[in-house]
Amino acid sequence: MEVIIQPNQEAAAALATRILARELRDNPNLVLGLATGQTMECVYRHLVRLHQIEKLDFSLCRTFNLDEYVGLFPSDPNSYRYYMNHHLFRHVNIDLRNTYLPNGLADDLDEECRRYEATIQRLGGIDFQLLGIGKAGHIGFNEPLSALQSRTRVKALTPTTLRQNCAGFGGEDKMPRRAMTMGVGTILESRRCLLLATGSSKAKVIAQAVEGPITSMISATALQLHRRATVIVDEAAASNLVEKDYYRWIFENEPEWEDYR
Repeated sequence: MEVIIQPNQEAAAALATRILARELRDNPNLVLGLATGQTMECVYRHLVRLHQIEKLDFSLCRTFNLDEYVGLFPSDPNSYRYYMNHHLFRHVNIDLRNTYLPNGLADDLDEECRRYEATIQRLGGIDFQLLGIGKAGHIGFNEPLSALQSRTRVKALTPTTLRQNCAGFGGEDKMPRRAMTMGVGTILESRRCLLLATGSSKAKVIAQAVEGPITSMISATALQLHRRATVIVDEAAASNLVEKDYYRWIFENEPEWEDYR
């Protein structure tokens, strides 16, 4: 695992964007895993700007989102389909037919989960997976006790997640209690993972994810097993990390990061 500390939220998001953009330029047929949430909005703004100013090309890539709420129509402003269309897809030259999210309205949710996994495999697997982290330590909606080999499935949301995400719904009582999510095992099969976290509210869980023991109680700790996982944080999110100086030294001295310094 590589940990990169940036001065602030904007710098962290900008670096994540530059890494993702290089992957896309190097491989126009990139299969890209995407995340949602406030942390990602800055990344998507940067990507849209790169498309507009530098002609970053999305025309051949395919995308798979980590998750979607059960029971929401794609037109619902709280659905992740709406989020992705609003923040990225409608502002770049991507073919919407190549953008995939789980269908939370499917008659058979378990079959939809199997179909989603099969589609990922049919397209060759995910090349680059963008991740956030929830306050419960989850990646995707892999809540505590998610098996480290789990696949796309329906998960009940924890009270912590409900409190974190309920603002847009007008209260916890109006929020879906279940979501469909890629499994931890699905995520770990991605060829590269990049987790972005900012703000002091994420400091405790980032320290657990990066420096704590691997446990199904905090699904983000599974990234310690990944062959190429990068964690980008701002100073606030890094505040509880023990080895901050070591991580800074690596970023400032390792040749692989020379173009990003």
